[in-house]
Amino acid sequence: MVTQRNSRQDAIREIVRNKAIRTQRTLVDELLALGYNCTQATVSRDITDMGLRKLPEGIYVLSEDLHLQRMVSEFVTSVERANNLVVVKSHPGTAPGVAAAVDAADLPEVVGSVAGNDTMLVISQTDETASDLVTMLEKLRVQKG
Repeated sequence: MVTQRNSRQDAIREIVRNKAIRTQRTLVDELLALGYNCTQATVSRDITDMGLRKLPEGIYVLSEDLHLQRMVSEFVTSVERANNLVVVKSHPGTAPGVAAAVDAADLPEVVGSVAGNDTMLVISQTDETASDLVTMLEKLRVQKG
């Protein structure tokens, strides 16, 4: 039972980081598509247990990603991928803060990062995980929190 809950919560973490989820029903549907047969009440308990928050735009975000979301939405101007490398451009002087927020979020896609004045380089294990990171950062970039 605990293993199933942990597995489901890992799936929720992945879904919320990569998609704009606005309702519990949508989250239940996404979990069903991944093979998790659960009710809205179960998802509601998971949301509480995991500390998910809703942004003013109505999108769920992981509590540990709130700082990252604020930094990315306020300071990042572009995100581009080159194979397993992600180049993040930001306003002058803000790249070190954005890099610190990426590091603090402990994202599984991130092996490490290096920041200059207005650019940071994020290294991922694979091209696919770099693509996932770009998707997540772009999602956070367009949200204004």
